[in-house]
Amino acid sequence: MEFIVEKIGMSRTVSVPSVPVTLLKVLDTKVCEIAENGKAFVAYSNGKKFNKTIEGQQKKFNLSKEFNRFATIAVANSEAGDLDVAGLAEAKVLKSTFKTKGRGFQGGVKRWNFAGGRASHGHRMGRRVGSIGNCEWPGRVMPGKKMPGQYGNTNVTVKNEVVSFDAETGILVVKGSIAGPNGALGKVKVAK
Repeated sequence: MEFIVEKIGMSRTVSVPSVPVTLLKVLDTKVCEIAENGKAFVAYSNGKKFNKTIEGQQKKFNLSKEFNRFATIAVANSEAGDLDVAGLAEAKVLKSTFKTKGRGFQGGVKRWNFAGGRASHGHRMGRRVGSIGNCEWPGRVMPGKKMPGQYGNTNVTVKNEVVSFDAETGILVVKGSIAGPNGALGKVKVAK
């Protein structure tokens, strides 16, 4: 079973010793269609404006205007309607998938924690990568070489233990950290 969630932020438990936790809000989700493979076409809200194509989808599935985004996820429902969140109450471990913060094109020092050159006089190394190739053989840069490039904005999946779940408010508390900024949307899947 998968659920679409919004990251609220991090906190900690009051117990001794305290445990760092991440707060996730399970979004209101409507199941529109169910396929044979257990996956379902669902609608949810992310607070942004919608366009004409989404209006057509809303008319097709008789949805109100707040449901302005669509996705395909695995669900426990057997028919269309509200998403069944009862599975989260018994869940012990979740797999959460979020996009990391995008940092754009970065150099090797920030992206790979390279040391850079010395800070004293008499050199031009600075924060450059330095030599990237081998000698005469193989005469090319090997695949996977750590170099400057796009940093962040990638999907990261981690396993987290469930601390608590409040079905009334839809707040899910998981142990440890989860990638992405506060307010980011992602998916959680019951692993255990």
